Amino acid sequence: MRAEDSDVGDIYRASKPSNFSSRWALTGSCISRISRAPRQHVGSLIHVMWIVMMGFTPESSASSSGTHSIKIEGDITLGGLFPVHSRGPAGVPCGEIKKEKGIHRMEAMLYALDQINSDPDLLPNITLGARILDTCSRDTYALEQSLTFVQALIQKDNSDVRCSNGEPPIIPKPERVVGVIGASASSVSIMVANVLRLFAIPQISYASTAPELSDNNRYEFFSRVVPPDSFQAQAMVDIVKAMGWNYVSTLASEGNYGESGVDAFIQISREAGGLCIAQAIKIPREPRPGEFDKIIKRLMETSNARGVIIFANEDDIKRVLEAAKRANLTGHFLFVGSDSWGAKISPILDQEDVAEGAVTILPKRASIDGFDQYFATRSLENNRRNIWFAEFWEDDFKCKLTRPGIRGESGLRKCTGEERISQDSAYEQEGKVQFVIDAVYAMAHALHSMHIDLCPGSMGVCEKMDPVDGRMLLSYIRAVNFNGSAGTSVMFNENGDAPGRYDIFQYQLSNTTSPGYKLIGQWTNHLRLSAEEMQWSGGDKAVPDSVCSFPCESGERKRMVKGVPCCWHCELCDGYQYLLDEFNCDMCPYDMRPTPNRTSCRPTPIIKLEWSSPWAIIPVFLAVLGILATSGVIITFIRFNDTPIVRASGRELSYVLLTGIFLIYLITFLMIAEPGAVVCAFRRLLLGLGMCISYSAMLTKTNRIYRIFEQGKKSVTPPKFISPTSQLIITFILISVQLLGVFIWFGVMPPHTNIDFDELRPPNPEYARGILKCDMSDLSLIGCLSYSMGLMVTCTVYAIKSRGVPETFNEAKPIGFTMYTTCIIWLAFVPIFFGTSQSTEKMFIQTTTLTVSMSLSATVSLGMLYIPKVYVIIFHPEQNVQKRKRSFKAVAQAATVSTHLSQKSNDKQNGETKVEPDRSQ
Repeated sequence: MRAEDSDVGDIYRASKPSNFSSRWALTGSCISRISRAPRQHVGSLIHVMWIVMMGFTPESSASSSGTHSIKIEGDITLGGLFPVHSRGPAGVPCGEIKKEKGIHRMEAMLYALDQINSDPDLLPNITLGARILDTCSRDTYALEQSLTFVQALIQKDNSDVRCSNGEPPIIPKPERVVGVIGASASSVSIMVANVLRLFAIPQISYASTAPELSDNNRYEFFSRVVPPDSFQAQAMVDIVKAMGWNYVSTLASEGNYGESGVDAFIQISREAGGLCIAQAIKIPREPRPGEFDKIIKRLMETSNARGVIIFANEDDIKRVLEAAKRANLTGHFLFVGSDSWGAKISPILDQEDVAEGAVTILPKRASIDGFDQYFATRSLENNRRNIWFAEFWEDDFKCKLTRPGIRGESGLRKCTGEERISQDSAYEQEGKVQFVIDAVYAMAHALHSMHIDLCPGSMGVCEKMDPVDGRMLLSYIRAVNFNGSAGTSVMFNENGDAPGRYDIFQYQLSNTTSPGYKLIGQWTNHLRLSAEEMQWSGGDKAVPDSVCSFPCESGERKRMVKGVPCCWHCELCDGYQYLLDEFNCDMCPYDMRPTPNRTSCRPTPIIKLEWSSPWAIIPVFLAVLGILATSGVIITFIRFNDTPIVRASGRELSYVLLTGIFLIYLITFLMIAEPGAVVCAFRRLLLGLGMCISYSAMLTKTNRIYRIFEQGKKSVTPPKFISPTSQLIITFILISVQLLGVFIWFGVMPPHTNIDFDELRPPNPEYARGILKCDMSDLSLIGCLSYSMGLMVTCTVYAIKSRGVPETFNEAKPIGFTMYTTCIIWLAFVPIFFGTSQSTEKMFIQTTTLTVSMSLSATVSLGMLYIPKVYVIIFHPEQNVQKRKRSFKAVAQAATVSTHLSQKSNDKQNGETKVEPDRSQ
């Protein structure tokens, strides 16, 4: 029932319960009925009637006339509510007796009253009495019982009530309860608090922890010596986070305690962030068969959420563990239990292996030695004030007391009355005994302070405290601050809540000499947890995981699952991306690549063609051989400069041609050398210059031969520009075109280096490299060689045209063979050079292809034109002699004869044979 539903002034249509008058039965010489109530109490009385009507059930109505309670006389009476019995089956309000939660707690109140009444310094000359009721662990039944506490506050008008003889009835004045100790269950406290609030009766609970009761607007007269579940929920959130869990499920018993506890846990976890709830499952108040198996099955739908936060009663906890064991999930679930589990044995009895590793929480408490001594001395003879003690005695000692007219059950021994608690039966102080004592003392200290202020110097209760004003007493309760039975301070905040102090336990079974609950930490506004003291299923020290998604590996970003902030998929930052933040990848700068763990970028290594590379060794080897051979030819020609062979080969053009060949070999070293401004400049200059010099000289030679023999066919007059000087001028003019183009290139774009990061940028960034190179693209390289290629093609054309010249006259045919071979080499060069443009080793292959092609073309020229001459000069000097000098007329005649022979050869090939007349006749 909510507080706003019980405000006085609301009008309810309610009929009077049939047993209502029995709660205020009038005893005397006659039996009377209450005809009407005073106006000033009409609202309150109607409201109480409505509460009673709403709370009544058939079983509660049937038992109302036979209320059982403990009555202890005193100057001031306190009420007490305890779950002496468990909830009964359908139709029966009460079930079996509860030894610990019922009898121990109730005896703790009696013990506290004895201590207070015997204390000369606390409430001197004032005796505290009590009216103690059994709630039977049922909120509706407790509501009916608690009406006993308010009957003295309801004034009744008996003016028209008369006995049969006309005399007024004798009506005993009901006792006035100034405050109530209890209840135990939060649902019971909520129900009772709504009634006590109407009559301004303060209430102090020793066990109710529902966060709802912290609402001072709805439950202003409610206080408690135990911290609310919101503190407990905060402690449990801290425990879960300390273990590194971020994905858990919750289990709650239906009712205020379970549902409020879980709601508080969920709310705090949302505010704290970083913790997600996989499943929030409610255990029905009356579970059907198979219900707990379904709960385990639901929990396994999110099997990664191994942590289970459980706010449930003992019976539900036990049945959850049983269901987990039936499902063969021992060791899978990691339970974090609330104070309802605490350090109790009963919930885990016979399920210890399933409960192993369970972390439980319990309000910080201590065993009260004085109570142990008190309770151990209780017997049937000295504890007659406890009307339920005989029932406890039978249950505790498993015997049967004999009662007149009642036959004892067979199979049970007869109680002797000589049994002793803790000697003849197992005894362990119930966990909330300390809080019951503290609740009674809190009420006593408040009354003591109130007495000092209102009755200074007065012995006993003065008029100002008769009756005790409930609202004033509440203010004194909220102001108390004393050391409780365990030595810790007892105080209340503005909402009536005690400070949060919890002990944290773990149930340990393996690797321990004494299996059971072990204290592993404390919580007092912040968590202190001894992780080294914890162990899990099988004695494992490593904290198990309870996470939706495991942390992403280095270099992986999180792709969140929509609506579940603790769940994500990990995606690798691929290619040249690095992890910018937890959720995003970004591309590395152009000149960088990601680190191996992809958390940042690092500079891309810069490479060049090394001298030790296989791609460089072969070209260098060929170039060295070529330079040595060329140098040998030049030296030989210089040494035998005036010999006939040297003169006949055209010394001037030969030296020019050999210089070009030398430069062709030399360019190999520039192509492999580390790029720099100077190296790049010489590459531009010499790359095409060597070939240009060689082919310009050869072109001039073939052109001279061609013109001579073509002119000889027409006349005996020699053609122009066939002298050595003319030949050199023509050659240098051709070379100057190449030089002019290069110098224009220098002016337009000065030589410099750049680093090409695109050429070696494979999918795997580990193999990415920046290539240091000159600013010569493939196109500019071909452009640099294009003029030389044109000279080469032109020279080849002239060589073809001059193929008919007799070899005794000149070296036209060796030049022709040289040009044919050179063309073949360069035709092979083109597909190799451009076909490797997509290769990861493009630079190396192209550089090697270019240098080898140039070296081969130079070698062909050297071998075809000069090696035979050198061979004759060195090894056959007898052939290096002056031959008869031919005039241009002889050359013309030879050209004419050669032409006629060529025509005859062509005629025979065409199948035509022309018979010439014999001109000699």
